[in-house]
Amino acid sequence: MSMKKNERKPTVPEQPRPRQEVPRVTPDPTQGLTMEQVQLRHRAGWANTAVESPTKSVGQIVRENVCTFFNFIFIVLAALLIAVGSFDDMLFLLIAAANTGIGIIQQLRSKQTIDKLNLLSAPRAKVVREGNLLSIPAAQLVRDDVAEFSAGDQIPADATVLAGQVQVNEALITGEADAITKKPGEGLLSGSFIVSGKCRARLDQVGADSYAARLTLEAKKNVTAGKSEMMASLDKLIRFIGIVLVPLGVALFIKEYYFLELGAKQAVVSTVAALIGMIPEGLYLLTSVALAVSVVRLARGKVLAQDMSCIETLARVDVLCVDKTGTITEPHMEVGETVLLNEERWSGEAVTEVLNAFYRAVDADNDTAKAMRNKFHGVSVWHASHTIPFTSATKWSGAVFPGHGAYLVGAPEFVLGARYAEVKEQVEPWSAKGYRVLLVAEYDGVPEQRGLSPQRVSPMALVLLSNRVRAAAPKTFQYFAEQGVHVKVISGDNPITVSEVARQAGIPGAEHYVDAAALKSDGDLERAAVKYTVFGRVTPGQKRKLVRALQKAGHTVAMTGDGVNDVLALKDADCGIALASGAEAACHAAQLVLLNSDFSAMPKVVAEGRRVINNIQRAAALFLVKNIFSFCLSIISLFASFPYPVTPLQLSLMSALTIGVPSFFLALEPNHSLVKGRFLGNVFRAALPGGLTDLLVILGLELFYWAFAFTTEELSTMAAILLLFIGLLVLYQVCKPFDWKRRVVWGAMAGSSAVAVLGFGSSFGLSPLNIQTLLILLVFLGLSYSVLRFMLGFFQNGDALVNAVKNRGGKRN
Repeated sequence: MSMKKNERKPTVPEQPRPRQEVPRVTPDPTQGLTMEQVQLRHRAGWANTAVESPTKSVGQIVRENVCTFFNFIFIVLAALLIAVGSFDDMLFLLIAAANTGIGIIQQLRSKQTIDKLNLLSAPRAKVVREGNLLSIPAAQLVRDDVAEFSAGDQIPADATVLAGQVQVNEALITGEADAITKKPGEGLLSGSFIVSGKCRARLDQVGADSYAARLTLEAKKNVTAGKSEMMASLDKLIRFIGIVLVPLGVALFIKEYYFLELGAKQAVVSTVAALIGMIPEGLYLLTSVALAVSVVRLARGKVLAQDMSCIETLARVDVLCVDKTGTITEPHMEVGETVLLNEERWSGEAVTEVLNAFYRAVDADNDTAKAMRNKFHGVSVWHASHTIPFTSATKWSGAVFPGHGAYLVGAPEFVLGARYAEVKEQVEPWSAKGYRVLLVAEYDGVPEQRGLSPQRVSPMALVLLSNRVRAAAPKTFQYFAEQGVHVKVISGDNPITVSEVARQAGIPGAEHYVDAAALKSDGDLERAAVKYTVFGRVTPGQKRKLVRALQKAGHTVAMTGDGVNDVLALKDADCGIALASGAEAACHAAQLVLLNSDFSAMPKVVAEGRRVINNIQRAAALFLVKNIFSFCLSIISLFASFPYPVTPLQLSLMSALTIGVPSFFLALEPNHSLVKGRFLGNVFRAALPGGLTDLLVILGLELFYWAFAFTTEELSTMAAILLLFIGLLVLYQVCKPFDWKRRVVWGAMAGSSAVAVLGFGSSFGLSPLNIQTLLILLVFLGLSYSVLRFMLGFFQNGDALVNAVKNRGGKRN
């Protein structure tokens, strides 16, 4: 039967239609549905339409950016200012509107880019219609369709096997890691994936009715979607601010209006200024926009980010687990020579005859089998009565030919078991040269997948296969070594073979290898995870356990893979990265998909993650300087007899020139150092020196206001200039080390600040100063620099002391 491809361009899946009853049918597995039956089911709403879009709709993006808690607070504060006639202090409302607009535009751009990539990488399925085998988008399947599934495929809808036999792994949906054999009449669950074999099945439950879709909808109903540590930390911060904002605002107004008797207008203006100072209005926006821009950057490099939080994870990755085939080496294997083991009984021609028959009988559902079939494709009159498919757990396949015997092809250690020592001297010299070695053997009896009897195995020959190491592999692994990322090679191949290939690829520590078959307990595996670089003969379950062991040891783990045996490890890794040319199930399980299947793109991917998170942390420190100052000063102001010193207009000026504008430029800068520590901890440590400097200097100024009795207008002017000056000093520290771009940013902000103060001071509520207040201002400007330097030194020494104590404790342990 010929395989035809659907020539139509991929289209966005249509919205689910209201369903109408259509009689069920059980089509012939060789014929499938007619086109008339397919169209009837499409019209009746029985298509396999996804229950949710991979990206938010335009309406959701607009609504989530406009209808925020802080936007509501801004509107309330603006209404209060309008009520007292203070229109000049409403600049913050324009800035909030601009922030909202920028957020909407950037997220729409990101959505457009990701939607295009999702169309290119949309899951496809093989379906039988009118006797033809077609490849179509999985969303165009309908109920009662006959789909064909083979190793590596993920089941797109609940189905019943009609013909053939497969082994299915349901771990992604049920948690059960063992492969389950499915025969005609037995059900297949959507979301599970085929480990081995081939079958044709009738689709029973499609779209929202399928098992996986029901789980998805239930999960969305009961729990919120998981967020990255950074976004979760920001949510906590914003939730805390939201809780304290209202009562603190009410208390400040009461104090200003009733106790200080400043009048309604001044009390409202002071309260609004304090509350605006506490709101990190641009921080969440900056983070969302920076992540959206990062997704677009990755997309331009043909990398699909299926989960935005994986960008942060990439920045923290310090261990990268890779498979040998398809990652370090080219995916296509080449068969070399055949080494006879028993020339008296088996000649080269006889071995070739067996292999020609063998690979006509078994499914070539992995790269090794495909390479063997390309080599051994001669005509054979032998007919197999029984075949045993290859699995990653058994690492062999078999076939029984009546009148000719039963034969096995697989890893020598697994086929021979306890008798492996008989061929070890012939196998390992080839393994040491980087060859994959397969054993061809005759079996006395009918081989069973649950176990072979080594005494019944008669070795015939060794077949040598090789993969070329990717040309860019040495340079790629050199990058990871320089960046402090440890590479672990986890493969199902002979550990000696894998070690040699890893050495050729330039992976540090490639000589430290272990045979995972010898790791009997979880404790053995956890110790080996830390000690060794190369792991051979690893089963899919062990891959998963190795990832978990590295995570338990405190590492952030990324896992790359392209095979069905990588799926569980990809799912459990902090960041799963799949090659698009690999198994469909692997692409579904991963958070990142390399659409060009080019592992040499990984340095750019990791660098992008580090760039965006490091820069978000650096820019976030700018935002929190103002928030720390405003929050602390507001609390102190409740118990002191001085007014809040700055107006909303002055705070908006300071925020724009020392926080908002420079943070967006700094968030796009190169910054590829490894991200360590917790997000909020890192940001607060960076922001505290500036925030406390603001607080101490302004408190000192308030004391002078109380002692020398200058006017509140003069206090406000001096406080605004001091905060602007300290903001520029903090920005100077954040811009280090300087390059020409950062010099331009800092120079532009400093110049704009000078122009705003000297040329347009009255427009921002700054009043003229007399000689006395000008001298006081100059003294505090000089003091600000000294206080900030002291604070920076104090916190740096504190961090150094903490690290020294940690290191000393680590050495003792």
